[in-house]
Amino acid sequence: MTAPDHTLSTIEDLEALYGVPKETSLIKEIDYISDHYRAFIEASPFVVLSTVGPEGLDSSPRGDPAGFVQIADDHTVLIPDRRGNNRIDSLRNIVRDPRVSLLFLIPGIGETLRINGRAAISVDPDLLDRFIMQGKPPRSVLQVQVDRVYFQCQKALARSQLWNPDTRLDRKALPSAGQILSTLSKGTFDGKTYDNDYPERMKQEIY
Repeated sequence: MTAPDHTLSTIEDLEALYGVPKETSLIKEIDYISDHYRAFIEASPFVVLSTVGPEGLDSSPRGDPAGFVQIADDHTVLIPDRRGNNRIDSLRNIVRDPRVSLLFLIPGIGETLRINGRAAISVDPDLLDRFIMQGKPPRSVLQVQVDRVYFQCQKALARSQLWNPDTRLDRKALPSAGQILSTLSKGTFDGKTYDNDYPERMKQEIY
């Protein structure tokens, strides 16, 4: 029964409201990378990596040219860990709790692909050499063992019109990174210089 504050707090509450899963939502879930799911992974230039650890949850974007996530076998994918801000929240989580979830997106495609599995962090030189970009290898490579894989239908991306060019915002419509940092630091951080230097810094530090 729904709680007095109208929240749902039990599996029975959820099932009473939502009913049983559709057959298609169960058929699509498998424990290996099929040929069809392989095509999605190889076409994707962007994946969101979600992890869990003692300090909480983390979701981190990962991107490179399409095919940057390599398929080692029907049960394993490899993801290069590129240069970033060195917070390494995802990696801190993985060394203590290997459970991960991946969400693959492909520009123009309504379906997304999801993988749930367990990750390990490798610094094997031969493995790093497989992911060299602009002459630079990644710091490490995530080896994700696939537990479950399935596609997600188009409804969320259709509702959001994510790939509709008419819905795109001009970057100037939102605060810049420098403006945010300057405000949060109460003016001690030079946000204007940060923004001005960013395009060149991006070129130098992207890999």
